[in-house]
Amino acid sequence: MRIYLTTILLFLFCFCAVAQKQGERFAQSYALLDAMLNNEVEYSFKDAVFSVENAYLDGKLDKTEFEKEISVYVNLCNSLLKNRLLEYGEKDRETVNKWAAVFTVMTDSIPLYIQDEQYVYTPFSYDFKDVFGHHDKENLFVSKLLKTRKGNCRSLPYLYKILAEELEVNANLALAPNHVYIKHNSERHGWFNTELTSGIFPIDAWIMASGFVHVDAITNGVYMKALDNKESIAVLLVDLAENFNAKFSDNDGSFALQCAERAIKEYPNFAKALILKAEANKVQWQNETDEKKKKQMLTDLENQLAHIHNLGYRQMPEEMYLNWLVSLKTEREKYENKNLNNFIKN
Repeated sequence: MRIYLTTILLFLFCFCAVAQKQGERFAQSYALLDAMLNNEVEYSFKDAVFSVENAYLDGKLDKTEFEKEISVYVNLCNSLLKNRLLEYGEKDRETVNKWAAVFTVMTDSIPLYIQDEQYVYTPFSYDFKDVFGHHDKENLFVSKLLKTRKGNCRSLPYLYKILAEELEVNANLALAPNHVYIKHNSERHGWFNTELTSGIFPIDAWIMASGFVHVDAITNGVYMKALDNKESIAVLLVDLAENFNAKFSDNDGSFALQCAERAIKEYPNFAKALILKAEANKVQWQNETDEKKKKQMLTDLENQLAHIHNLGYRQMPEEMYLNWLVSLKTEREKYENKNLNNFIKN
């Protein structure tokens, strides 16, 4: 009996130690993202993404290998830049050529010659398996995309932004219902959308066609806003909190609340952060035993949900999202910016 009890206690001690270590990695990732937002450490979307994914993967993600894999695609972009020049004469031509190189590497086949042998580089593809990361959050990760060459509407634009920044040009993340894409602003074309899931440049009408983009959501910057680098870090803070909740489903909501509030401070109308905060507050409301406090917490929660609705946020059913995503291919002629599409692919 004593031996059995000792074994149980030893198991519980080891389990708690592992859980504590895992929690520390999430705290370390939060500290890094917060330091970037406070300008205490140099901003790097690549480092931020790595820290968020490594926390969920229990510290098993190899930083050297992660950077090595990214450098392969950076080198391929640089090779394209040396051997191809777009017919574009505006003063931002160097930047636009770099965007075009990243887009080609992400979405197009490229002939390669190695020791006089011709090979064909195949681009990344969309993975319709576990699109929302319900089964495993790793399916949303850039590290998974690099390993399998299959990604989704989160990992693909994240990698695009990383590659652009490695080439020393900016790439703005933008949000749509359940979706992330890229926005650029060029001298010739103004603002335009870059969609990695299907490899085209859709007009804004495609995003509006989802039926879940209220005009207030656009006005308030909930959707279709070109996010700056700090707002992109705010997006990663919500990713971090969602990963934490997936790893530790039975938690008190305090870590998610910390992430949500820091994200909201940087991006006040970020709907996912506001929802995350409301969900964390709901957990705390459910655990509250003081009836007076509980009543006030419920009032506060109702006000938060009303605020989210007033911003124009509308929840899009997952099945409708997938149909909307597919429509970009099935109705390509209707939604693509043909002039831009032909120009970039020249």
